[in-house]
Amino acid sequence: MSTEYEKALGRRIAAGRKRRGLSQKEFAGLLDRSEAWVSQVERGVRRIDRMTVLEKVAEVVGVPIAELAAEAPIVASSAVGEPPEASRLRLVLSTAHPLKAALGQHEPPDVPALRAGVDRAWALTHEGDYSGLAELLEQLIPGLESATRSAPEQERADTSRLLALTYHACSAALANMGDPEAAWIAADRAVAAAERAGAPLLMAAGEFRLSIVFLGARRFDQAARASGSAADALRPLAASGQLEAIALRGALTLQRAVAAARMNEAEDAYEHLRQARAMAEQVGNGRNDYNTEFGPVNVGLYEVAVAVDLGDAGLALRAAERVDASGLSAERQARFRIDVARAHAQRRQVGLATAALSAAWTVSPGMIRALPAARQLVSDLLTMDQSPSEQLRALADELGVHPG
Repeated sequence: MSTEYEKALGRRIAAGRKRRGLSQKEFAGLLDRSEAWVSQVERGVRRIDRMTVLEKVAEVVGVPIAELAAEAPIVASSAVGEPPEASRLRLVLSTAHPLKAALGQHEPPDVPALRAGVDRAWALTHEGDYSGLAELLEQLIPGLESATRSAPEQERADTSRLLALTYHACSAALANMGDPEAAWIAADRAVAAAERAGAPLLMAAGEFRLSIVFLGARRFDQAARASGSAADALRPLAASGQLEAIALRGALTLQRAVAAARMNEAEDAYEHLRQARAMAEQVGNGRNDYNTEFGPVNVGLYEVAVAVDLGDAGLALRAAERVDASGLSAERQARFRIDVARAHAQRRQVGLATAALSAAWTVSPGMIRALPAARQLVSDLLTMDQSPSEQLRALADELGVHPG
C-alpha cells in the first residue's frame, strides 16, 4: 500500500473515532489494541495488513468497510460476485410455496421419495455442491410444503420433520455462501416446521443453525444467546442419558465457544470447549445427529478454530496435529484446513497457509469457492507476499481474487 493511502486511511479512522467522541485510549480498548497502535495507524505510519483487523476497525468506527478503505488493494482484490447458487436459493425462499400449498389441491405425497430427497440434499450440502443443492431444492421445498398439508394426518408430523431438515440444509448452504439474511429465514422456517412436527430436538437443531447464521453475520451476542439458551433447555433431556440430546447440546456448546472466542472472552471459550469435550466422550465418534457431526473429532476441530479466533496460532497448530478429520464430511474437513491456514497466516507463514488452503480446495472446491472467508484469506496472503508462489496465484485465479 502506498504511504498516501495509509495516511488517508488513518485520517478517516481518526475522523470516525472523533465522531463517536472517543479518545485514542478508549478506541484502542474497543479494538483490543494499544493506544500507541491507534496513534500510529491514525498518523499513517503503521499498516493494517489483515482484512480481519480492518473489519474490526470499520465495525467500531461504525461505517461500511468499503467506505472506510475505498482505495484499499485488500478490499478491491476480494470483491467478487456472489455465487449464483445463493441467488437461486433466495428465490426458492421468496416464492410463496406455503401459500400455494395451502390453497391448492394435491395428490397424496410419496413420503419415501421425499425422504430420499432430503438425504440427497444433505449429501450435497456436506460435499459443498451448492449448484446441485439449489437445483434439488427448487423442486423439493415446494413438494414438501405441499406434503405437510396434503399428507394423511398420521404422516404430517413426518413430513414436517422432513421440511425442517430441508430448510436446515438450505440455511447451512446460504450461511457458507455469506448470505446470513437468507440463511436466517431458512433457519427460522426450520424451527417453525419442527414445532409443527412436535419435535423439540429438531427445534434445538434449528437453534444450532441460527447460531451459525449469527456468527456469520458478526452478531456474536445473538449467537451466544441462541446457542446458550437452547443448550440450557436441553439439559434435562441430556441428563437423562439421551444421546441425541447430548450430541445436540454438545454441538450448541461448541457454537457458544466460537461466539465467546470472537468476543475475545478466552476463559469462557475454553470452558465451553471443556464442557463439549466431556459431552463428546459420552456420544463417541461415528454419529451425525441432526447433521452436526458432533463427537470427539469435531471437538478437536473446534479447538483449532477457537484458538485461531483468539489469535493463538501456536496452540491452534499444536491442536491440529492431534486431529484426524478424514472420517468427517468434506465440508468439515475443508473448514478444518482453512482454520489451519488461518493459523499459519497469523504467523505470516504464507507457504504453509497456501498449502493448507490448497488441501481444502482439493477436498471441496465448491465450498471453498463459495466461502467469503476463503477469498479473504487468499487476499491476506497476497498482501503479505509481494512475490506469490505459483500455488497461491493458482488459488487466487480459481477464487477470482487478484491484487489491487
